[in-house]
Amino acid sequence: MKIMQISWNSIRFKLVAGLLLVTVPLITLLLYNNFYSMRVVHNQVALSNKNLISLYMGQIDTQLRDAERNLLGLMTSDYDAQSMNLPDSEDEYQLAKHQVSLKLSSDIILYKSIDAFFVYSSSRDDLLNVFKSNIEFAERDQVEQELHRILGSHSSLVETGSRWFVRKIGENYYALRVLRSGDLYIGAWVNAKTLLVPLNLIDLGKEGSALLVSHAGELMISTNTLPDEQIDFTKGFDQVYMSGSKNNLLIVGEPSQEGNFGLAAVIPDRQILQNLPNLSRLTLFISIVSIALLPLSLFLLRHILLVPLKRLITVMKRINDGNVNVRIESHKASEEIQMVNQTFNTMMAQIEELKIHVYEEQLSKQKAELQHLQLQINPHFFMNSLNILFNLAQVKNYELIQELTLCLVRYFRFMFQSNLAFVSLRDELRHVRNYVRIQELRFPNSLTCSIEVPDFLEDMPVPPLVIQSFLENSIKHSVTLEEPVHISVSVDLKEEGLEPYIEIIVRDTGKGFSEHVLSEIRSGNTVKDEQGEHIGIWNVRQRLQLLYGGKASISCYNGFPQGAVVEIRLPYQTERHEGG
Repeated sequence: MKIMQISWNSIRFKLVAGLLLVTVPLITLLLYNNFYSMRVVHNQVALSNKNLISLYMGQIDTQLRDAERNLLGLMTSDYDAQSMNLPDSEDEYQLAKHQVSLKLSSDIILYKSIDAFFVYSSSRDDLLNVFKSNIEFAERDQVEQELHRILGSHSSLVETGSRWFVRKIGENYYALRVLRSGDLYIGAWVNAKTLLVPLNLIDLGKEGSALLVSHAGELMISTNTLPDEQIDFTKGFDQVYMSGSKNNLLIVGEPSQEGNFGLAAVIPDRQILQNLPNLSRLTLFISIVSIALLPLSLFLLRHILLVPLKRLITVMKRINDGNVNVRIESHKASEEIQMVNQTFNTMMAQIEELKIHVYEEQLSKQKAELQHLQLQINPHFFMNSLNILFNLAQVKNYELIQELTLCLVRYFRFMFQSNLAFVSLRDELRHVRNYVRIQELRFPNSLTCSIEVPDFLEDMPVPPLVIQSFLENSIKHSVTLEEPVHISVSVDLKEEGLEPYIEIIVRDTGKGFSEHVLSEIRSGNTVKDEQGEHIGIWNVRQRLQLLYGGKASISCYNGFPQGAVVEIRLPYQTERHEGG
């Protein structure tokens, strides 16, 4: 990633970091102040409405508690109610029922939060229901049917309930309280709409709403249509929380102490914040403007300073890679940047000119050194060749003398052009085969050689005399008249990662390298042992260093079960470079 490549000590990083260190804390402080103001407003609104809801819930609980006391008094101390429970006759029951009806009719006027009182005899399945005058017949009928079903089935709500419980009857929710004494059930019920009437006086704004909620979180009734259908009322009202599909509705509430329902208020967030002080709005505006100007500041900083600086760094990196001919292109910039660019280009032009002169001198020196290394091989082989001819002349083997002479002609013809930095692999191997034939004439029945190379590599440019140098070392240090030696040469194309290379392996069946020789070779020193000097390995290594730098390598080790192995790696090249 580019971010990871930016140095912490760079001017770019310091400028951008400095700008951010100044602006970000300031913007953060302004935003924090704004959000803190919003949170204070939220808390104040929530506290105010919580107190108001608690006050109204307390009034409702008080009225429900008073109605419950009236029912308890009727059940425990009223003679007529007791007569209905255990009448001596049917006439006594009817008379007592009439008296209880009159009493409840006079009492219900006193309880504004109660819609009806009722008395139910389970043995007679007889229900006395005393309503307020504003209750319609359809509602009365629905409630009476539900009471018959609840009380006739001895519902657990009746048997164990000690509080007002919520029941949905038809389309409306009702709060019911039932007391039992023997065969008689005495109770009261109220429509949720009746309980909600005083809440219409609460000012919760145009979009706010007061509502009653059951203990299970079901909406019983509300003063206004809710702005969102995905409001969660199941969290309870122990604390204030936000809800809704966008989590933008403030929910405050208070559970009833007398029943399994609660009173709540839903207030939209935007309605709360519309009374936010102008200072908070100004703070938010400044924060937004600052955030908007931050990218513009970074853009101007980048355009004025960072981009010209990046151009300069890019050119310097290319120069560091060896491309001294690059220059900073002319762009519209400040006067200081233009002066730096012009001075830099002038300086690089002078450096390039000096480098050309130095490079030409080094090139001439390198050519002379390479030719010297290649010519080091010639005197050594020349003496061996004359010795072979002398031996053949002594035995008067003219046919082999002719063959050897022809081989020598080819050999020296190749050597005379060995001042070239590269030859084709085909020419190198032809020279190697010619050289091996000369050595076979020198060591009859003691030396064999095999060469394996793919046809598509024969045009590959390689340094001359590389393979022959290692063949010469193997023959010099391995071939004896006691046991025949086989030398194999294999050439193949390999790949390591994405870099292809040519692998040349020269292997013999002789005694191999001694530990001392391997140690000296790996150290890069010229090697001398009891069999002579291994100058060929050092010679080739120096030539490869001059031609390829560090891209070529030579590895020497002993094979299994015996024999010396030399592994040469050359970069894969399809074109001949007359370097050196």
